[in-house]
Amino acid sequence: MHTGDMAPQGFRSVSKNMGLKDVEDDFTAVVSEVPARSAAVFTRSRFAGPSVVLSREAASRRSGRGMVVLSRNANVATGRAGAEHAAEVRRRVAEIVGIEPEDLVIASTGVIGRPYPMDGIRAGLDALAWPFPEADFDAAAKAMMTTDTRPKRFSVRCGRAVLTGIAKGVGMIEPNMATLLAFFFTDADLPADDLDAVFRRVVDRTFNALSIDTDTSTSDTAAIFANGLAGAVDPAAFERALYECALHLVRDIAADGEGAGKPIEVQVTGARDDAQAKRVGKSVVNSPLVKTAVHGGDPNWGRVAMAIGKLDQETDIEPERVRIRFGDFAMYPEEPDDALLEETAAYLSGDGVIIRIDLGIADGAFTVYGCDLTEDYVKLNADYTT
Repeated sequence: MHTGDMAPQGFRSVSKNMGLKDVEDDFTAVVSEVPARSAAVFTRSRFAGPSVVLSREAASRRSGRGMVVLSRNANVATGRAGAEHAAEVRRRVAEIVGIEPEDLVIASTGVIGRPYPMDGIRAGLDALAWPFPEADFDAAAKAMMTTDTRPKRFSVRCGRAVLTGIAKGVGMIEPNMATLLAFFFTDADLPADDLDAVFRRVVDRTFNALSIDTDTSTSDTAAIFANGLAGAVDPAAFERALYECALHLVRDIAADGEGAGKPIEVQVTGARDDAQAKRVGKSVVNSPLVKTAVHGGDPNWGRVAMAIGKLDQETDIEPERVRIRFGDFAMYPEEPDDALLEETAAYLSGDGVIIRIDLGIADGAFTVYGCDLTEDYVKLNADYTT
């Protein structure tokens, strides 16, 4: 069951402006009042920022109690000073709370190559005191935003426990291990190994199934913190709840993609295995020609066939066995007549599009999520740093 007002027990947060944005909050920290278990995954970018490097080391302990996020500045490619600044921010927040720095994941998101405005950040940190107020997850989600048009938060119940997820990200999204910034908080009690395994499986089926523009961020971080205050839960039930929460955030991100007019869902079935289905789905959802056809309401199924066909290493994909549909409208191999093309164009002009592909090989299946490509994407990213 989802209820917007639900929140897990035992988490406290603070959100405020530290001078990275003009007015809005650009800093947030959410921390459990008690020790917790955690799991996390990160970008594989070779230009990963110092926040990712620090957090990777901390994540190996599986005992994280919370996160610190600064937005509008990625603190990437900023040299030794950037590494020192990230470590200082995390250390000072840990000192305020009274925990070890390694108990916190730190993340940064925004423009690459600019140092933190440390004078303002230090002054802001000086004003913080523990305990923070009771966690305000909506405020935390808003403080993480860069080019997002709205905060992203979702809560579900699992037995006596509550799980809340928050996320940001609408561009530079083609995950490679994790994606964007996404954090989950729960009062469920799970063994560390179960929590890690469940989290990785869900991330692979949700955040790693999302693509906006094929570009992998330098700062991608996804983490979960479980403080156990609501007692034990069934791992399988918790995995279903986490999947529901994560999938809601993924769909929200796709719908809010930079310059997006509508979300696209590509459902691939009949593949050799799930991995092949994922490759096919990503090839289709990442195709600029498919994206622009969807944006224009053009039932050009040939672009979908092209995106499948360019996977030239997938030699068991035989065109005569492939089936392509826009929604429920069959495009290939049946030859659509003018009336069907007109109906399909009307469907593509709606609020969201599902592209269904069956490869006719075996029973592998995977669904990926993305959005169309509009003139607004070009305009937004042409002026991003100015």
